[in-house]
Amino acid sequence: MNSKRRCAQALAFGLLLGCYPTTTRPSFLPQPSAVIAEVELPVPQATRALALALDADSIPVRRTEAKDGWLESDWFDVATRRPTTHRKLGLDVVKVRAWVDPSRPNHSNITVETVYRPVADPSRTDRDLEQQVPATHPIAGRMVALGIRLSKTYGGVSTDSAVAPVAPPEKP
Repeated sequence: MNSKRRCAQALAFGLLLGCYPTTTRPSFLPQPSAVIAEVELPVPQATRALALALDADSIPVRRTEAKDGWLESDWFDVATRRPTTHRKLGLDVVKVRAWVDPSRPNHSNITVETVYRPVADPSRTDRDLEQQVPATHPIAGRMVALGIRLSKTYGGVSTDSAVAPVAPPEKP
């Protein structure tokens, strides 16, 4: 009887060890107005492709987690696109984050936010202070172009109206 109990405990312990119930992804969701594009790649490959595309565009990617499907840049100066140690306030210093989620079979949705902090407030969390940059911001324009480029390169469709504007129907 005692050996059966030990066997059951060992099995339960083994099952717990076999699971990895945590993720490295941030605990928050992207900003609602983030750019979204679809590519015909599984999540890890889409994450790596996005990281390479950001790197080619001189966006300083600080962390890439291909297995968990997300990445983020350092806070960087918009003019130089270099990581900055300046105070992280205003539209001149931004951060890019991306989440890559499975969509249709062999496809992934890439959601990219570009955020800034308009104010400093020690009573609020860092994430509470972050806001999506306006659509006219130079880095926002680069992220829209990046989404279009990735969709064209790797297949898939644009799923965000900001990425693929719909033309009005022609009048008869």
